[in-house]
Amino acid sequence: MNPIISVILPVYNGEKTIKETVRSVLSQTFSEFELIIINDGSADSTVDIVSSIEDERIKVFSYPNAGQPASRNRGIAQAQGDYIAFIDADDLWTADKLEAQYKALQDNPQAALAYSWTDWIDESGELLKRGSYITESGDVLSKLLLNDFVANGSNPLIRRQALLEVGGFDESLSNAHDWDMWLRLAVRYPFVAVASPQVLYRKSTSSMSANIWGMERSSIQVIEKALNQAPASLQNLKPGILGNRYKYLTYRALEWPLERKKGFAALKFLTTAIRYDPSLLLRFKLIVIVLTKIGMAILIPSHLSRGAKMKIGG
Repeated sequence: MNPIISVILPVYNGEKTIKETVRSVLSQTFSEFELIIINDGSADSTVDIVSSIEDERIKVFSYPNAGQPASRNRGIAQAQGDYIAFIDADDLWTADKLEAQYKALQDNPQAALAYSWTDWIDESGELLKRGSYITESGDVLSKLLLNDFVANGSNPLIRRQALLEVGGFDESLSNAHDWDMWLRLAVRYPFVAVASPQVLYRKSTSSMSANIWGMERSSIQVIEKALNQAPASLQNLKPGILGNRYKYLTYRALEWPLERKKGFAALKFLTTAIRYDPSLLLRFKLIVIVLTKIGMAILIPSHLSRGAKMKIGG
C-alpha cells in the first residue's frame, strides 16, 4: 500500500543535525508516510548516520551535488504519496505537525497547501524567538506577495497533484525558491492555516539563507515572475511588496555576527526600502536602532561585535 504522505528531506553534509531531524519525522503521530532522503553529494558521514537508523519508511537516494531546489525536485519524482511535505536537514517538527496539516487539508478539500506557525532555534537547538504567527487562509495571493508568511520550506503539506500542476521548484533561483513555489500555488489554489507552532527552523550563519546578495537577486526575480502571473488588480501592490522585501533583507543583513560588508548591504537595503515605502521614516525609533546597528557593523571589527548584540524592534 502506498504511503499517504511523502516527506522529502534534502541533505548536503548534514552530519551535525540529520539524526535529530530524522527522529522528529519518525516521531510523528501520523505514521502513514515515507521519508525520502535525497543525499545531495554529501562528503561527510551523513549517509552512514542515516543508514544506522532502522525504519522501513526511510528511503535514501544519492546524487551528485545540485543544490536544494534540484534535490526537492528529485524527491518529488520519487514520491508515492498523494501529499508531500519537505523538511530541511537541520530543522525539526513537533510530533503533531503532519497529523494537524493533513486534517486541515481533509477539512478544506479546495485547499492545496496547509501551513503551520514557525518558531526559530539556534545551532544548538535552543529557542531564539517565536515566529510572527500569521493566520491567513483562502485566497492568500495578495498577502503572500507582501509577506512570505509560510516562512520556510520545512513548513507546508501540499497536495502532490497541485505541485505537479505548477511545476517543480525553480532550479535557476539561488534563494527564495520556496516563496516562488508558494506564490505559484497561491495563484491557483486556496491555502489553509494550522494555528499552532509546529516547525522549528534553525538559524545558522552558514546556511544558504545567509547569502544576502543572492537573496536580493532571487527575490527580485521571484517578485517580477509572480507579478507577471498575478491579476491586474494586484499590480499596484508592487511598491509595497518591494518595500517589505527590502525591509526583510535589511534585517537579514544585520543578523549576528555583524560583518562590515553586510553592514554596507544593510544600508543599501534600508535606503531602498524607504524609497519604496517612505512611511518607514515615521518609525523614528526603529530607524535609529537600525542605523545604530549598521554603524556597529561597519565600524566595529566583527570579533568585537559578537558580544554587543542589540535587538531590533519593529
